[in-house]
Amino acid sequence: MIPGPFTYHRPRSLAEAVTLCAAHPDDGRALAGGHSLVPMMKLRLATPDHLIDLGAIAELRGVRREGGAWLIGATTTQAALIADAGLAAAIPILRETALQVADPQVRSCGTLGGNLANGDPGNDMPALMMCLGASYLLAGTNGEREVRAENFYQGAYVTALAPGEILTAVRIPEPPPGHGHAYEKLKRKIGDYATAAAAVVLTLAGGRIATCAIGLTNVAPTPLLAEDAALALIGQRPEPAVFAEAARRAEAIAEPTADGRGPADYRRRMAGVMVRRALARAAARAA
Repeated sequence: MIPGPFTYHRPRSLAEAVTLCAAHPDDGRALAGGHSLVPMMKLRLATPDHLIDLGAIAELRGVRREGGAWLIGATTTQAALIADAGLAAAIPILRETALQVADPQVRSCGTLGGNLANGDPGNDMPALMMCLGASYLLAGTNGEREVRAENFYQGAYVTALAPGEILTAVRIPEPPPGHGHAYEKLKRKIGDYATAAAAVVLTLAGGRIATCAIGLTNVAPTPLLAEDAALALIGQRPEPAVFAEAARRAEAIAEPTADGRGPADYRRRMAGVMVRRALARAAARAA
């Protein structure tokens, strides 16, 4: 289908973009890679009167280390994340997850900020950001603010972005050396959204799990941080029975709907399977 009519804007600076977004808080949409927004516009599920393209703003792109964290510009593509050797060495689960986003063509244009800010529960990166303890930098006419990833998602396609605000960057604390990680994703075919997926980041001390975070993708209206499941692992040895209990607790908070990927009960159970697999791989890597 063909999108409805709109006015196209291509600001050259963040200040200009913020001004434009503030001028059109209800009828404007920011455009990053376009792989979520443009299909919705073609289906007339999104009908903005003003499209504000962020692609020409150099300050929104790039990766750099800042103190004990990594700062990633919102329009940095998934392909750029994959290619950054320093980032891959410090936060390897980020590269592992980016490689499972859609396909190479999409990853070459699709951006981290677009994946995060759209509020689509099927996107891979939001649950991972929650798992990593990341926070989002937002800019608007009232200045800048920082929101933790776990507080950003409020419902399907509903986020903490205020009208006229733009997600400009993501701040990710660097995990400790020797941490274990894994992103397990069940999908029907290459490029598809997850039937269910799980991200895990953990550390071991004395043969027992010292810290753990578990994120769930596409099994609820928002990405989920499975805190109770992670808590069940602390102080335990990384063994199948322990992982099974964590998976059971993760399944308990999942609220999937039936769709073309399967009935709700199946998708809930697959969330547990992905958690068990991710925990086993993460623990093996940490060991």
